[in-house]
Formats: sequence, structure tokens, C-alpha cells
Amino acid sequence: MILLRAKDIEFDVTYINLQDKPDWFLDISPHGKVPVLKVGDEVLFESNAIAEYLDEVVRPRLHPEDPLARAKNRAWTDYVPTFAGAMSCIHYSKSKEEMEQAVADAPEKLAKIEGALEGRGNDGPYFNGPDLALVDAAYAPFLQRHLFVDRVLKNKVIDNYPLTKAWAETLLADERVTGAVPDNFEEEFIASLKRRGCYASQFYEAEAAE
Repeated sequence: MILLRAKDIEFDVTYINLQDKPDWFLDISPHGKVPVLKVGDEVLFESNAIAEYLDEVVRPRLHPEDPLARAKNRAWTDYVPTFAGAMSCIHYSKSKEEMEQAVADAPEKLAKIEGALEGRGNDGPYFNGPDLALVDAAYAPFLQRHLFVDRVLKNKVIDNYPLTKAWAETLLADERVTGAVPDNFEEEFIASLKRRGCYASQFYEAEAAE
């Protein structure tokens, strides 16, 4: 969605209930995961494959033109699942103790990202400098969810990594990122936390009661 918006591509979107995935979706998504992109009669799955395809067929290119820089971007995009897993453990924790352990574990992964930003060879505000790139789009949804949950958990673990925090704030100030989620994103995300029995969900209930 972020890249489709960034490249000003016309598209239709179909949201599905991941708790009750329809058969037609399971037929075209081998892992049963989103996103899936349908181009004519062809179907692409996996975020990175979709992003690379869109970048190759629609200008402007959002991957660096320099082969070495492009390879480094791909490498850090491949790190997304590791980073996202660590941050997701915080907001999907089932207890205070589990959350505190996840917070204690997160700096190892955050330090890797901070190091990548320190060594990127530019002043930002995006990963490659002044313009949004594929690597930014890959991290944006997970940084968005982390900061949304940290609003109530107030762990502020990301505050110890100023470049990462500034990067996250840049992405969340970008309408191409914020507009890529449905209008009821916050409501649906809170509902998901409640269904999972996550520790964070109680704080949204308290917030709503105020």
C-alpha cells in the first residue's frame, strides 16, 4: 500500500479478516499472509517480491541505482522480520513480566538498526537521504504499530536510539505511510490486542474509560 501510494498507482484494495481467511484468499496466498497483489490474472505474494516488482515496472525507482547501495538496502529489508519480531513481542506480550522481558531484549535489535542509520552515509531523514525508499516502506508498518502501542505502555525503549526514533517520526509524518492503513486501523488493532489477550489491551480500555 505504501509503495502503491508513493508511486501514485491506481489500485483497488480488498481487506480480509485474518481470523477467518476466505478460501479464495488461501488459494492465492501460499503462506496465508498479506499482502497479495493481483496484476491481471497473475498473483504475487510476499511483501519484498511485490515491492521489487512495483519498483521495476513503475517509475520513479525507489531502490538506489547504485548496485552496492541497492544490495545493502535489500539486506536491511531482509532484517525486517527479525526487527519486527522483537518489537512485536512487546505489544503482543500476555503479562507485565513477559512485556518487561521483551523490552529488555529489544535493544539488541534496535542497536543494529541504529548502527545501520549511523553508517548510511547521509543525513536522512529517510534511510537513503531525502526520499522514501523500499527499505523505509518495509519498516514503516512495524514502527507505526510499535509507537502506537508505546503510547499507552510508555516503555519508550526507542528513545535511547535517536536516529531510529527520528526515522520513525519521519515515516509517521508521511501521508503515504499513514494513509496506507484503513481509517479504522487503531480500532481494529486494539481489537486484535484484546482478542489475543495482550497485556497492552487493558491500557486502551482504561484510556477509553477516561
